[in-house]
Amino acid sequence: MPTVNVNGVEVAYARTGHGPPLVLVHGAGLDGRMWEPQLSGLSADFTVVAWDEPGAGRSSDLPAGFGLADFAHCLAAVIEALHLGPAHLAGLSWGGTVALELYRHHPELVRTLLLVDTYAGWKGSLPPEEVAVRVEGARKMLAVPRERFDPVLPGLFADGPPAAFTALLDAMAHDVRPETMGAQLMMMAEADERDVLSAISVPTLLLWGELDARSPLSVAHAFAEGIPHADLVVLPGVGHVSNLEAPERFNEAVRGFCRTHD
Repeated sequence: MPTVNVNGVEVAYARTGHGPPLVLVHGAGLDGRMWEPQLSGLSADFTVVAWDEPGAGRSSDLPAGFGLADFAHCLAAVIEALHLGPAHLAGLSWGGTVALELYRHHPELVRTLLLVDTYAGWKGSLPPEEVAVRVEGARKMLAVPRERFDPVLPGLFADGPPAAFTALLDAMAHDVRPETMGAQLMMMAEADERDVLSAISVPTLLLWGELDARSPLSVAHAFAEGIPHADLVVLPGVGHVSNLEAPERFNEAVRGFCRTHD
């Protein structure tokens, strides 16, 4: 697995295909393997790169004190090291929040933004009472002994995990580091990226599952109102992890949008 060393942190990534660069940023409790159907399905059209963020997958442990801006700077360093910028940048859930933070600090590296079932941080997208419920749930998840730790969040899929990816999801869940997931969820609870939305000047695709229970369509509509000239595409019958629930429709939407803006 190739890596990029960013200030002593080894960041692993998968890279495949040829063409304009498409960088994929995974969600919390997952790693770059979640993009398996995109790495295979979009490689004929794009140079597809999926990182394992620090503390996830095959990358180094999360450094002490690492914050949201550090994730963004680290991702920017990977894009620069691989000579990918400006790239189509896609982030799902927590990954979309990281993508927004990267745009805040490094807009020159972004050709287009693809924000998928995501948030402007929980604080920036959800009612305070919902944030409080999620924080309490995260604390209970992290309080159990390590051997009983279960990183699977509720409401990820509209109709249960897709059978084709059950083994993949189990493998990723097995490799989750509680310290990383705890840090991610607490950062999400405090993050508010709403001020970034109005500053986005690149073409932006909002790609959402119709039945997303974690980031409902009301969040997508708030993004559409906040980002100038954003396109909203809703995938019917699909939940939060839309790239795995409807990979062909997902890939078609991504392919069409990126081709339009190459």
